[in-house]
Amino acid sequence: MLDPRLIREEGEKVRSALKNRGADFDLDALLQLDSERRTRAQELDKLKAERNAASEAIGALKKRGEDATAAMAKTREIGEKIAAEQKEFDGVEQAFKAQCLLLPNIPHDSVPLGKSAADNPVLKTWGRPHEPGFTLKHHLDFGVSLGLYDFERGSKITGRGFPIYTGLGAKLERALIQFFLDQHTDQHGMTEVLPPFIVNRQSMIGTGQLPKFAEDMYCCTEDDLYLAPTAEVPVTNMHADEILDAAKLPLAYCAYTPCFRREAGSWGKETRGFLRLHQFNKVEMVLFSHPEKSWEGLERLRECAENLLQKLGLHYRVITLCTGDMGFGSAKTYDLEVWAPGEKRWLECSSVSNFTDFQARRANIKTRIDGKLQHVHTLNGSGLATPRILVALLECYQTEDGGLTVPDALRPYLGGIRKISPDGRAER
Repeated sequence: MLDPRLIREEGEKVRSALKNRGADFDLDALLQLDSERRTRAQELDKLKAERNAASEAIGALKKRGEDATAAMAKTREIGEKIAAEQKEFDGVEQAFKAQCLLLPNIPHDSVPLGKSAADNPVLKTWGRPHEPGFTLKHHLDFGVSLGLYDFERGSKITGRGFPIYTGLGAKLERALIQFFLDQHTDQHGMTEVLPPFIVNRQSMIGTGQLPKFAEDMYCCTEDDLYLAPTAEVPVTNMHADEILDAAKLPLAYCAYTPCFRREAGSWGKETRGFLRLHQFNKVEMVLFSHPEKSWEGLERLRECAENLLQKLGLHYRVITLCTGDMGFGSAKTYDLEVWAPGEKRWLECSSVSNFTDFQARRANIKTRIDGKLQHVHTLNGSGLATPRILVALLECYQTEDGGLTVPDALRPYLGGIRKISPDGRAER
């Protein structure tokens, strides 16, 4: 959520940001609501001052032993006006806040202008593309041949986009998750948390998933609870309605959760295999930062995510999202894309963003700086999501005989297994 004062006093800046984002939002209507709520607030204050004066007059009359009937009637009349005006004010205030929740964040000045992903510049590239020298099997067929997962039975249990990991596939998935967590805690200095996988409506509002993206979420309607679309939601809202100690910032967390996304409107796109799932595993990094140091934090999170890819030996690139391709709440975002030689394309495996005070305003997370309360800055990033990492591993470490070499970084988590043979056996 943007600062209402910023919207009011720097309307042209907000208008320009909306244009650069390609966002369809009626800013004039919002400014009109803001003007009306402020006018009604002033009228309420005026009426309350009149009521206080009338109440004092009643006390003075009674003290002198004079008749206070007329003054008491006037007080009741003012009270009725206050009640009516309060109702009108509450309606306008509610409408104003509802519209503010739909207003996206303002891109940082360093964000490149653009309309779509085609305009995203490449910041850096690491490693070289894998050249196998033989025809790669599609990751879905290859993994099934090794007995690593079962999409058909997952569909029977739940539906499309809900895979079952089986045998060494389940162990490989756990190894990735544990490797990510250990790197973040042991090497990157983060505190691990294991949060609830179900969150309430206010938590979803706090991080910006609601109300704008309601159709993409799985909702338990009877309890008005939501399956977490990412650990960003529960971990960020751990500190909702709190005042954080500035001396202890930044607070850096990592958390594993399964992620649930309906992906409304995307059915039929990249649905074969692991490229688009409705349930997937991800380790998330979340940072609560001093407002003046959050841009340093963004680079820190990006480096943490890159470190994982480098240790897995995967060729990747970092792109900076342009204004037209950014997420709703982000002020700046880097995407990390891993190269999949079988797919012959880049696959996004991490998105790292600085939300500045956008989420902190929604979730009411503050700190005290020089004696004044300010909203902290929140940042988060995938560190990492497993599905597309698994695709890259299956394609980059596939062997000509139909087996899979296990990357060195994962072998300690797989009991020393160095290869999964073509018939699905573990080779040490």
